[in-house]
Amino acid sequence: MALHCYLGHGASVTAASMTPFVEGLRARGVLATAIELPKRKAEEAIPAFHKVVPRSPETVVGGHSYGGRVASLAAAEPDAPYAALVLFSYPLHAPGSPDKAAIRTAHFPSIRCPVLLLSGESDPFAKIDLLRQAVATLGGRAELVTYPRLGHGLIPVLDDVLDRVAAFLATPGVRRAG
Repeated sequence: MALHCYLGHGASVTAASMTPFVEGLRARGVLATAIELPKRKAEEAIPAFHKVVPRSPETVVGGHSYGGRVASLAAAEPDAPYAALVLFSYPLHAPGSPDKAAIRTAHFPSIRCPVLLLSGESDPFAKIDLLRQAVATLGGRAELVTYPRLGHGLIPVLDDVLDRVAAFLATPGVRRAG
């Protein structure tokens, strides 16, 4: 069975905003589906996430900003079976509040699956030096790709982003069925 990637959206948009990501991954041979998440605290969205995302070693979870945070919390659960976690513009902290970064990464050491993070170096939601420090705390293999002069959106570099996701999911260490 092939890997299937389930992607959540940012806090101020809907699953439709993930269409370029989903279509781009499908064009690269990666099964992908955008999921709708309730607009509330990430921790409170976990039950809705579990209703639509299969708990399977063939499942890749992730998303943009808030959607990625929800997926990361699910991936940190003790019995999380996911093949990998893909985070687009992880919201490390609210703009202007980098002192809150530790709260949004406290669960990182519990994430054991491989993780790919893609972020703009000028993202107001993630001071790049703090993001690099946070990546080092992840419990499994992790790769951080950054884009100079780019903020919270990755659409200007989407082809490169999706090429990297497809390559990451094809690497040894990303779980897949026999």
